[in-house]
Amino acid sequence: QVQQVESGGGLVQAGGSLRLSCAASGRTFSNYAMGWFRQAPGKEREFVAAISWSGGSTYYTDSVKARFTISRDNAKNTVYLQMNSLKPEDTAIYYCAGRSRRYGPPTQRAHEYDYWGQGTQVTVSS
Repeated sequence: QVQQVESGGGLVQAGGSLRLSCAASGRTFSNYAMGWFRQAPGKEREFVAAISWSGGSTYYTDSVKARFTISRDNAKNTVYLQMNSLKPEDTAIYYCAGRSRRYGPPTQRAHEYDYWGQGTQVTVSS
């Protein structure tokens, strides 16, 4: 059974930083692309960042480029999202997502991810 557990969320002031982690289990983590999505109150879930199975390719939504960094440690079965220069509009529940297609490319489309964590709340105060 595949499990993904996020951690690292919290309350931070604007301009601050947080590092989210997503620990995965139940399959060979290094074979699959991973992504981060977020959902703010009253809004649809949106793509934040994605990383290839090897970690060699990364993708970001425009609003977080140069502020957020996605990375992975395949030896620890963990994907990270380093968030710097946080803004109040970054406030959302952040979800870790995993593809089920082995060696498939990372994607911005939520429906192409089959495994999701429970989410971690990030709140940025102004």
